[in-house]
Amino acid sequence: MNSEILRLPAEELYREELEAIIAADKDPVPSGWRMSPRGVLTYIMGGNVKGKNITPKYMGDKRLVEICIATLVTDRALLLIGEPGTAKSWLSEHLTAAINGDSSRVIQGTAGTTEEQIRYSWNYAMLLANGPSFDSLVKSPVYTAMEDGAIARIEEISRCASEVQDALISILSEKRISIPELSADVAAKKGFSVIATANTRDKGVNEMSSALKRRFNIVVLPAPSDMETEINIVTSRVAQLSDGFRISAELPDRSSVERIVTIFRELRDGRTLDGQIKLKPTTGVLSAAEAISLLVNSMALAGSFGNGRVTNHDLAAALQGAIVKDEAKDKAAWTEYLENVMRKRGKEYAELYAECRERNS
Repeated sequence: MNSEILRLPAEELYREELEAIIAADKDPVPSGWRMSPRGVLTYIMGGNVKGKNITPKYMGDKRLVEICIATLVTDRALLLIGEPGTAKSWLSEHLTAAINGDSSRVIQGTAGTTEEQIRYSWNYAMLLANGPSFDSLVKSPVYTAMEDGAIARIEEISRCASEVQDALISILSEKRISIPELSADVAAKKGFSVIATANTRDKGVNEMSSALKRRFNIVVLPAPSDMETEINIVTSRVAQLSDGFRISAELPDRSSVERIVTIFRELRDGRTLDGQIKLKPTTGVLSAAEAISLLVNSMALAGSFGNGRVTNHDLAAALQGAIVKDEAKDKAAWTEYLENVMRKRGKEYAELYAECRERNS
């Protein structure tokens, strides 16, 4: 494992776990897969394989993960939908790492994504010199996945223009890519599939056609249903990231994590946990992913400029940046929350309230 790489892919980061599951796997393995569906489930949800601890990659509804894996066993593509920060990309990467051992076949959907990035393009220097040929063909991640009988990932598919999305319809229906310039086509090998993700906040940006939706099995990933689950998700990911970044600070204590998760859940839901006070919504997405980023940033502040312990001073600075995205709307909502909720919570929140109030003034 190369410690100099900023972000290792899942198959490298969890290589030992994957190898342990493959070695112990006794169930039938589908064509193009490295392990059985049960093995993939163990890798995603965690467990113990012959004394090797398998860390959970997704903390949520086990049945949803089973549906995702079962979909990929068939010839249906998989579409993961949810709010920002509900682990769509995370789950997509780990499913592909477990099934193929290669999660690198990725297309990032943006307004600038073209049809060529879905299908294929050309090396124009070779094209002009020698004319169309397979040597001058530049294969897309979907193309190579079809050739290898593997899974391609398309992130934020609803950010792509409609004509780009529609390039997938024939691929997912016919399981082949036509290359008219060469009077040829490439047929998908067994094991080929696509995992796409879509953000519910982007709904209506480039709404997927019903024809394309029919080619996918759609799984909606919810936000963590309860406080304890969200705290566990945040705690485990903060520990993993701080270790990867080698941050010279102690992990935040349980009470700090609980306070941040409480604040985020209340502002996200528009009411306090007890339902007694309604709150103004903020423009930002206060997801578990944002809470993880906030706490890692607080650790970086504590390790670089403090005594190595995360303080309320560090948390307040990170909270201000995470919550106040729009100066006009978010600052008013944050001020209201500070005065009507946090100030009244007594001693446990007193120091954090004071630091946040000073930062927000």
